[in-house]
Amino acid sequence: MTQPTMEPADALAELGRVRLDEISLDDMLRRIAELANRSIPGTREVTVTLVRGQVASTGAFSGELARQLDEWQYEEHRGPCLDASASGDTVSVPDMATEERWPTWADRARAAGVQSSLSIGLPIQGSVVGALNVYSDSPNAFDSSSIANAEGFAAYAAVALANAHLYENAATLAAQMQEAMRNRAVIEQAKGIIMGDRRCSSEEAFALLSKISQDTNRKVREVAEALVAQAVGKKRG
Repeated sequence: MTQPTMEPADALAELGRVRLDEISLDDMLRRIAELANRSIPGTREVTVTLVRGQVASTGAFSGELARQLDEWQYEEHRGPCLDASASGDTVSVPDMATEERWPTWADRARAAGVQSSLSIGLPIQGSVVGALNVYSDSPNAFDSSSIANAEGFAAYAAVALANAHLYENAATLAAQMQEAMRNRAVIEQAKGIIMGDRRCSSEEAFALLSKISQDTNRKVREVAEALVAQAVGKKRG
């Protein structure tokens, strides 16, 4: 059985030290897979499954074999990682040689050298769910102590992922709002230039910008930026 290189408590502590403003969601997923691989007894490979709507994917994996084990499940639309993601429960496959729920997948896993697995549901955020999947090259690799360690780590990881997901969404929204404010500012500048040149109303100025946008197949913001740049160039000239 593979022995952990890190104590479970140390893995949780390291995960707790991660600063959300210094790491992306993808990096958080990779960190979770790495720490799980180092701290859960019996583990050879680790993946993190993400399910958005009806689409499942592997957000992080410790090796190509681990990723392939997940992909085989996605291809068949069934398997322990998908069941754990859907239910939020722990799904154990103690011995691939005697597995009856997913015999085809178990045979493929066994042929690749994987003899047992453990998948633990991760409720992440809203419509996004997932599972922490650990694979072993030994049958019956995950005893009650290993399962308890894995479930404890997964519970902590689920909170970390939910927070990272929320932070990334908030950061994206903030960036979108800043971009919208910049767009509005340049459009207002362009409207002011048109109103000054044509002695027209704000609505008429925007209507002209919109018409140029449609005629030239450009965004209103791009038309406004070009107009403002042209006006600045004339002043400098």
